[in-house]
Amino acid sequence: MKPNQEIITLDEAVTLAGLFKERTGRTPDRIAYRYYDPAQATWKSSTWSEMRSETASWQEAFLQEGLKRGDRVGIMMPNRREWVMFDQAALGLGLVSVPLFYNDRGGNVAYITEAAAVKLLVIHGREQWASLEPVRNELPTVHRIVSIESLDGLAHDDRVRHLDEWLPATAGEYQVLNDLDPHGLCSIVYTSGTTGHPKGVMLSHHNILSNTYQALLTTTINDDDILLSFLPLSHMLERTGGYYLAMMAGITVAYARSILQLAEDLLIIRPTFLISVPRIYERVYARIQEGLDEKPPIARKLFKLAVDVGWRRFEYQQKRGNWSPWLLLWPLLDKLVAGKITEKLGGRLRTAISGGAPLPPDVARTFLALGVPVLQGYGLTETSPVLAVSRIDDNIPESVGLALPGTELSVAENGELLARGDAIMLGFWNNPKETARVIDEKGWFHTGDVARIDATGHVYITGRIKDIIVLANGEKVSPADMEIAIAMDALFEQVLVIGEGRPFLSVLIVPEAEHWKGLTEGLELDPEDPASLQHPKVMDHVYRRIADQLRDFPGYAQVRKAVLLNEPWSVENGYLTPTLKTKRKLIIEHCQRIIAEIYNGH
Repeated sequence: MKPNQEIITLDEAVTLAGLFKERTGRTPDRIAYRYYDPAQATWKSSTWSEMRSETASWQEAFLQEGLKRGDRVGIMMPNRREWVMFDQAALGLGLVSVPLFYNDRGGNVAYITEAAAVKLLVIHGREQWASLEPVRNELPTVHRIVSIESLDGLAHDDRVRHLDEWLPATAGEYQVLNDLDPHGLCSIVYTSGTTGHPKGVMLSHHNILSNTYQALLTTTINDDDILLSFLPLSHMLERTGGYYLAMMAGITVAYARSILQLAEDLLIIRPTFLISVPRIYERVYARIQEGLDEKPPIARKLFKLAVDVGWRRFEYQQKRGNWSPWLLLWPLLDKLVAGKITEKLGGRLRTAISGGAPLPPDVARTFLALGVPVLQGYGLTETSPVLAVSRIDDNIPESVGLALPGTELSVAENGELLARGDAIMLGFWNNPKETARVIDEKGWFHTGDVARIDATGHVYITGRIKDIIVLANGEKVSPADMEIAIAMDALFEQVLVIGEGRPFLSVLIVPEAEHWKGLTEGLELDPEDPASLQHPKVMDHVYRRIADQLRDFPGYAQVRKAVLLNEPWSVENGYLTPTLKTKRKLIIEHCQRIIAEIYNGH
């Protein structure tokens, strides 16, 4: 592969707005974005030149609103071109962008907009307005709400404007303020934390830009790559990796229509670069295992052989294993097994990033063995976000890789991972006490994650300091490890292990809908009847499957009680973060009565 000559360096960009200006000037006619137009039922493209022209119109509209440098502007929209236009228009004028999850709850939006004193909010359309309408009187600082789609008279609020009427008929050139400070505040990103109110992470141009450039140095991305974007741009993993990094490298970004249509979009777009959270890979893995269960023994043996030989091949390529005659079988096994799976991912993937949560090693090994180049990364919103990532030629599935160039990582005496470097946030918005708690006097950011770093520099995340469960007998358990193991069974869609200060561990489980239907009907029960959730036949089945998934865990890390729930945890109801991590504290509070019944008398 030829080196990418189109990469824009840190010195050439200086700021995020400078990055956009440099990209649109350097490759004006190259395709920047691909997107689906539902009105015409077709995929369309925009060049960098077109993006620059349209973004200039957004800047003119911002100026007509009387917005000034330092004012906060919010965006609540799914991934699409207009997200980039909003962001770059704001960045060039010295405004501070405040991204919100596109389907966030109204109460959370009201809290964030008031806390950050957001003056203007851009939404996508009806779905967002349905969240905002009940709390529209709790948005005192917002003087303008712009909707990309027409609300057709639904919005009885003088602040609401449709994008087409808000944008000016003509505009000048895209502008970047001459004295824009690269170390100045450019964005406040509210963490979708697992406890309490979200905190506003203050990030500068240099925080994000340096992190983007350092991350790019670890990849083999080329200017003919195409990235399929589907994680929310309101989250820093996608924003840095799927937006700024793509812009810095000069590659095309295609916006997926939805998670539900992701499988189809993979076949249409055929991406070479993908960024995802582990749950997506886990679901694909679970479907593979389900399919194998329905096939004859010879097919299962062939799949196992493909994984075994593929893993030998991967280890040989990584220079950790010797050549073996078994590798001569790979072309045939690739054709019969592996190629059929990689084709479902588009057939061209050269880099597949997994971040936001731990990827189970068995899942990672299977994909790597089948030729899917999965690379784990690690970071936090407060670190812009990437701290470490695996490399194509140095990839250990159990590890999150090596520190980024220019990033220092260290492990404190209590096992907590500490980080220092250009990507560390400026602090929390209007919260100096919390800032001082997580950034010490030597500039080390305290991640809250337990980790170890081996002699070669590879980082292994082993848990969260706050999430460790201490049983009544003093034994310590990492619930995340157990939850990942239990969720590897396709029947268990969502899992939360509990037991802090209790005599034994229990688990709350939301079953996967289709598998639940199949299980209950097979037991001659009604899947819609709440009583089926605790029927003895069902629970016998559930306990056997849980025990099977936890067979390699120590004796004290076993589940004694399980409760099945019929209400899924989602981003919309507030129990999942946008990267699909469970909000442990909120779920436990919500299920207080159920938990009390579990431990009653113990």
